[in-house]
Amino acid sequence: MRVAAAVQHEPGAPSAVEEVLLEAPRAGEVLVRVAAAGVCHSDLHLADGHLGAERFPIVLGHEGAGVVEAVGAGVDHVAPGDHVAFCFVPACLSCRSCRAGRFNLCETAAAHSWAGTLLDGTSRLRLGGGEPLRHFNFVSCFAERCVVPAAAAVAIPPRLPLWEASLLGCGVVTGVGAVRNAARVAVGESVCVIGCGGIGLQIVAAARLVGAGTIIAVERDASKRELALSRGATHAVDASRGNTGAAVLALSPGGVDHAFEAVGTPATIRLAWDVLRPGATGIVVGIAPIGTEVSLPALEFLSEKGLKGCYYGSANAVVELGMLARLVADGRFPVADVVSDFTDLAGIEAAFGRLRHGEGARTVVVLDPELAGAP
Repeated sequence: MRVAAAVQHEPGAPSAVEEVLLEAPRAGEVLVRVAAAGVCHSDLHLADGHLGAERFPIVLGHEGAGVVEAVGAGVDHVAPGDHVAFCFVPACLSCRSCRAGRFNLCETAAAHSWAGTLLDGTSRLRLGGGEPLRHFNFVSCFAERCVVPAAAAVAIPPRLPLWEASLLGCGVVTGVGAVRNAARVAVGESVCVIGCGGIGLQIVAAARLVGAGTIIAVERDASKRELALSRGATHAVDASRGNTGAAVLALSPGGVDHAFEAVGTPATIRLAWDVLRPGATGIVVGIAPIGTEVSLPALEFLSEKGLKGCYYGSANAVVELGMLARLVADGRFPVADVVSDFTDLAGIEAAFGRLRHGEGARTVVVLDPELAGAP
C-alpha cells in the first residue's frame, strides 16, 4: 500500500514527507495504523548522523501508538481493532541476554535494529521508485501505517487515549525503568535528575512514585524546571547559573543516593558523578554521539562510587509497557503534562529544531486526529 511518511534521505538533511510503499505483514508481523508518535532525542541523534551514517534512507519514529489493521500468520496476542503501543526491542527470548533475563539487551534485536531491518533481515518499506528504505528500531512510526514484529505491538487498554499512549514506548518505559530497575530507588532516598526533557521528566515522576525523599531537578530551561516541580521534584537547580554541582550538594550534603543523567554529554555525565555520595551509583540514560568520551578522577573510585548505563528501562519492556499503560489509563501516572507541542508529519523538522535548542519537552506527531483523540 501507499502511505505518507517522513523520510530522512541522509544524515543532516531535513526530513521530507513523501508517499512510500509499505508491504503487507509477513508471518510474525503486525500492520498498525499509527495514531500518534512522540519525537525523541534518539530520532534526532540518527537524523543528525550522531549514530552513524549507514542507515539511510530511513523512516524514523520509534515511540508511538495506533490500532492494529492486520496480522501475519502465527500472531495471536493482538487482532485487528486492538489498540497497541510500540516496543522497539522485540526480544527473541533465546539469545544469551534473553536467557539471562536481560530482554532489553536482546542480541538478535540489537543486530537487526542497527541494520535497519525487521527480524528476518529485510524491509517492508520502499521509496516510490522501489528503492529500499530502512526501518528505525523496528517501528518507523513517522508514517500513516507501519509493519512491526509481533513482539513490538503491545496491547493497551482502549480507554487510554492513543496520543497519551504514544509516549509510553520510549520515554515512559525508559524513565520509570531507570528508577525502578537500574537504580532501585528506595523510599526516602535522595535523587538528582540532570536534564528534564521528555525522559528526565518521567524519571522525576517515577522517583516520586516510588517514594524518594529529596528529588533535585537540574535543568537550564525555566519552564522545564517548573514542570519538574509540578511532577514531584522537591528542588530545582538552574544549570545555566553558577556551580551546579555545589548547588546540588548544598541541597543534599554529602551527595545524593542516586543521580540520573538524561542529556548525554561529557559535562552532564561528569556532573552525575560529582554529586554522588560515597558508595552510590549514577545512572546514565542520555544517549551520547558516537566517539564521545568521559573523563573521571580515578582516585575517587576509592569512594566506591560508580556509573552504569540504562537502556530501555533495564527490564522486559513488553511487560513494563503493559503495566504502565494500565497505570496511565487509571490516572495513577499522568504523562500528558510533558507534551509541549502537537504537530503533523510536516512539523517533524521543526520539532527536531526545538530539541536541538533545548526548547519544550515532548512533541507529539498526530497522524490520525480521530484515532489519537488529541486535544
